Amino acid sequence: MDIKKEAYEKAIKVLEKCITPIGFTAANPSYQAIWSRDSMITSLGASLVDKPEFKDAFKKSLNTLADKQSELGQIPNAVHIKDKRADFASIDSSLWFIIGEYIYAERFNDKSLLKKHKKNIEKAFLWLRYQDFGEDSLPEQQPTSDWQDCFPHRYGHTIHTQALYYKVLKLLNKKDIIRKVVERINHPTDGLWNKEFYYSYRWKNHNKHHEVGEWFDSLANLLAIIYGLADKNQSEKILSYIKKEKIDHPYPVKTIYPCIKKDSKYWYDYFYDCEAEIPYHYINGGIWPYIGGFYVLALIKMKKFNEAEIQLEKLAELNMKKDGAFWEWFNGKTGEPGITGWKKDNRNQAWNAGMYILAYESVKMKKVLI
Repeated sequence: MDIKKEAYEKAIKVLEKCITPIGFTAANPSYQAIWSRDSMITSLGASLVDKPEFKDAFKKSLNTLADKQSELGQIPNAVHIKDKRADFASIDSSLWFIIGEYIYAERFNDKSLLKKHKKNIEKAFLWLRYQDFGEDSLPEQQPTSDWQDCFPHRYGHTIHTQALYYKVLKLLNKKDIIRKVVERINHPTDGLWNKEFYYSYRWKNHNKHHEVGEWFDSLANLLAIIYGLADKNQSEKILSYIKKEKIDHPYPVKTIYPCIKKDSKYWYDYFYDCEAEIPYHYINGGIWPYIGGFYVLALIKMKKFNEAEIQLEKLAELNMKKDGAFWEWFNGKTGEPGITGWKKDNRNQAWNAGMYILAYESVKMKKVLI
């Protein structure tokens, strides 16, 4: 069997293992909670498979997150399966929740959840607007408040948050804010565009001293392409940078480039207590296959169909390593599966499976299916 097809069928089996009574868990057995970002990213691909149980898990994920929304409107980062306890302190959870609501309505031609959760969506968006305490149309975020957790340190205006926020603004038809976001993102001295790619983050300028993350954040830049924040010229430059620096080698793609080492100005001592302390390990330049799925989508968005097919096959090879268990992450140099110290079993990662399905179907259709 063709390895791309084999990986597709294996991805479906992985997703079946990640269904719980309250939605898609991030992985089985290592993660026992419904994460907003993980469940929504998983559902981008799962919703393309004609299986009623996948639609049901998507719906239950949205209901679980909406039910645990905070009084102020924040969507929880995670809801634990065992005791239904909710964790907060993340900005991308609310963004992905809103995106997920619209994906569900589109995939299944079913607006019942949009109607049911209308007030939840409005509250979540209002909470996001209140994160813009600079009143400049760009939400600010605290360090350690998105999927990368405590590594690396990002704060203020991050391209990851802005790319997702831009998509949410389009879904909610907030044309007046969209214009301001694009102007601010591309501002020559205070924005994030550096003529090759978007900086990971920027906060304040203090005369000659600038608070800016000059390293490349792969997921964030790919989301900027896919969701239209980057124009055609910018998108071409981002993809060229990935090729030039071999960020898609040995497999698609390293999380960040270059790795942050102990002599870097971006290093913090608490990284010694973090899995990402080692270069090419975990988030510090490791390879996360779900981001590879977004890479394939970005190539399709720019009509690079042959390259998208090549990268899909590499992604299939990656996910099929070590018994095709869709491992969480891989070493950025060797391409071998990585093990997280506190979590010995990294198999059956739902968002890796969901994004592979989305990439596979998008390559087949020669269209980005989100």
